Amino acid sequence: MTDPTDPFGPTGALARWVARLSLDQVPEPVRQRAKYLLLDGIGCALVGAQLPWSRLATDAVMAMEATGDAVVIGTGRTTSPTAATVLNSTFIQGFELDDFHPIAPLHSCSLVIPALLSTDALVGGACGADVLTAAIAGFEVGPRVGYTLHGTEMLDRGWHSGPVFGTHTAAMASGRLRGLSAAQLEDALGLAATQSGGLMAAQYEAMGKRMQHGFAARNGFYAAGLAAAGYTGIKRVFEREYGGFLAVFGEGHAPEPAALTRGLGEHWETGIIMVKSYAAMGGLHAAIEAARALRPAVPAADIARVDITVGETVHKHGWWPPQRPLTAIGAQMHIGYATAAALLDGTVLPEQFTAQRLDADDIWRLIGVTSVHLDPTLTEAPITERFGTTVAVTTSDGAVHTATVHRPHGTPDDPVSNAELLAKFHALADRVTDPARATAIADAVIGLDELDDITTLTDLLAAPVSGALD
Repeated sequence: MTDPTDPFGPTGALARWVARLSLDQVPEPVRQRAKYLLLDGIGCALVGAQLPWSRLATDAVMAMEATGDAVVIGTGRTTSPTAATVLNSTFIQGFELDDFHPIAPLHSCSLVIPALLSTDALVGGACGADVLTAAIAGFEVGPRVGYTLHGTEMLDRGWHSGPVFGTHTAAMASGRLRGLSAAQLEDALGLAATQSGGLMAAQYEAMGKRMQHGFAARNGFYAAGLAAAGYTGIKRVFEREYGGFLAVFGEGHAPEPAALTRGLGEHWETGIIMVKSYAAMGGLHAAIEAARALRPAVPAADIARVDITVGETVHKHGWWPPQRPLTAIGAQMHIGYATAAALLDGTVLPEQFTAQRLDADDIWRLIGVTSVHLDPTLTEAPITERFGTTVAVTTSDGAVHTATVHRPHGTPDDPVSNAELLAKFHALADRVTDPARATAIADAVIGLDELDDITTLTDLLAAPVSGALD
């Protein structure tokens, strides 16, 4: 059987669309953007591969897993495809520099790239055009799963939304690359859905926060592999009233099954995915940009008070009473730390999260005079204003300097351009590897649809890189 159980229900219609997707159906700007998003993810993997917590993860995972030929990016090591999926995702998520979807929060490349590299390592012979098609399938599916659960509402409830939405992302990317039928993809969706999960309390101090998308990527990769072998999953998993994905995760919150397939093939979520300019949680970028705008007018020594006003999602996700010193992951999630770093240093990049900076007196003086305020009206504001942030800095002479940013650079109406994205890739990759290698990687990804075999790219990713914080 090649058709899903109900070809016209939400699960079946999604599975049929993924099975039938071809690259010539995708508009050229979307194809191009997808390649640059993949390049951004790979740049994040290269800079993340040799971070202290990434080295710990690599040693721990490889001690538990079987040997294999799947490349662990930037380490010179290989392992089983499942272990490589976890680790490569963990590297992409390693420094909070990777993409995110602003409405249905997940980090797409940390799900798609590891699943596709491991699928090719297992079954072999994938050409670049097929990999690109499969990546776009993943980019399109993940946010739509998020929309069914009202996107950021999952964060507000304490779920780590990316791993909740992300199993399906990885399963559909891997399943499409395997050439699964719509019936098999329905099984993969069911197998992926039953493995979804993730707790947002990981943001405070846990290295595990960086691996949670890796768990989802691995689980989606597993789901596609099981479905390919004929191992069946939950049928109609998005429709089931008892124990279905939306029934459980959306209990009492009016999930919207129709959002799963709305606009498929017409509205492209790939173009909504945001590229980060700063090494911090996406909801903090408006605060960072507001602080950067104020910085020329407010010398650090004159700052007496910092007041930040945000909506519910950013308030819940980005503010809590901090304890000195914050962990790197805690600082990257914390609006007080990110704003202080932006006011003092003018940016928020890897250098702002060294052990020395995390415990610096000037940072903690500003955090000590920072208050964060919830504006409940932003919850019902238009989506273009919902994540707006106001930073008000009071100086020692009593003057108040205020800046409001509704949409930081990178939002869909002001996207990071492909040229900027290429520059970001080199800013990351050139610091940890030879610029010639970085250029070869960029050329391979930007020309992905022309590659006869993605081994060309995989080989470029394999060799060790240096540590970004060494």
